[in-house]
Amino acid sequence: MILEALGSMLLGLALAWAAARRYGHRLPARALVLSTGPAGALIGAFITHMALGPDHAPATLVGAAAVSVALLSLLLRPTRGRLHRSATA
Repeated sequence: MILEALGSMLLGLALAWAAARRYGHRLPARALVLSTGPAGALIGAFITHMALGPDHAPATLVGAAAVSVALLSLLLRPTRGRLHRSATA
């Protein structure tokens, strides 16, 4: 369990760092992004570990990555120059 938690934290930090590098102009403060990634990964690892049990480390890391990416995607802001209009407008 300790190795799963450490691995998921490192995975979440790597995902947050990659998101901050790629989408830095669309994300809030870098400190918030770099703390949301590992926190989301730990939550995802906990949920996946409780659902599947202790003998599913690769699946636990996949669940950690999924929750981390989902939380990081909630931080994204829309781009400024584009106006999106619906088809009915």
